[in-house]
Amino acid sequence: MDLDLTAGGFCGVVLAGGTAARMDGVDKASVELAGRSLLDYAVDAFVDADEVVVVCPGTVRTARPVTFVVEDPPRGGPVAGLLTGVDALLRRPRLVGVLAVDMPRVTATTMRRLREAAAGRDGAFLVDGDGRRQLAGVLDAARLDVVRPGLEAQHGMALHRLLAPLDLAEVAATGEEAVDVDSWADLRDLRG
Repeated sequence: MDLDLTAGGFCGVVLAGGTAARMDGVDKASVELAGRSLLDYAVDAFVDADEVVVVCPGTVRTARPVTFVVEDPPRGGPVAGLLTGVDALLRRPRLVGVLAVDMPRVTATTMRRLREAAAGRDGAFLVDGDGRRQLAGVLDAARLDVVRPGLEAQHGMALHRLLAPLDLAEVAATGEEAVDVDSWADLRDLRG
């Protein structure tokens, strides 16, 4: 896979359709950190992308134009969200980036590292200090099509099951890149 990190062929999908159960069901995309929404941080991570699709049940104002979609039925999990987002892209990318909206320390630099690590592979994902895969990665769009399950199997499917047959590079997180906002305490820690 020949990757040009500055030109077209890269699109992003932001997953923001979770239930946020540990945060009283709040819409995480609209939660603010340092005066900016978590969605703005996620969209900024895709500054190099030709286009960004946000998968969530509502809409949040963003500085950059994005497309909002929701999986049918809503809240189908990360696999249904990712594939719904890919289907909503207007362009056919070579690489698709995927990012959970609650990872505000993932930046465009992170995405560039992931794209570089994906060269010659099916994709690359960020891993935390314990080696756990995070919901921040890039995938070869053609390889994603090969492993794509039928519509009925997508909802509730674990992401690791979808990705299991793929040859994925692991990229160690630096700094706070692997930090996600799963609770109000996590948000307080980031603000502190």
